[in-house]
Amino acid sequence: MRTFRITIIAAALLAASCAIPEQHVTTSVIDWDDGDSGTVNGVDFRLSDVDAPETGGVGAAIGGAKCEEERELGKKAKLFMQELTSNAELIVTHEYATDAYGRRVIDLSANGKDVAQAGLQAEVLRSWDHEGTRALEKRPQWCDGATK
Repeated sequence: MRTFRITIIAAALLAASCAIPEQHVTTSVIDWDDGDSGTVNGVDFRLSDVDAPETGGVGAAIGGAKCEEERELGKKAKLFMQELTSNAELIVTHEYATDAYGRRVIDLSANGKDVAQAGLQAEVLRSWDHEGTRALEKRPQWCDGATK
């Protein structure tokens, strides 16, 4: 897993107990698990209202892709996010509750550009709207040339 040194400004945090620092600039490490989730400052996070293809081995119980096509798309999404956030000033612009896996759900910007929107525009992420922890639509499909 590649690690990137970046600058984090954590702002507009809703939960005072969050381990992502608030109020000051800190040199931190961000690790991307795939194109929509990872760890920053030791805190697991997931981008809000988007989905990325899985990068794990086909059929793996946790984080596994459903087909090799999804796995390859997942690698592309992860690389896109690594390049977008490498040496960037990152700002947590909004934080929501935790998801079912205990990750902080966040909106994140890199050098002033919304990270999730950049992934959607590059077609490495797909929209997956939620209200709290409840999905408002079916999870996007990544296999068999699926477009949604």
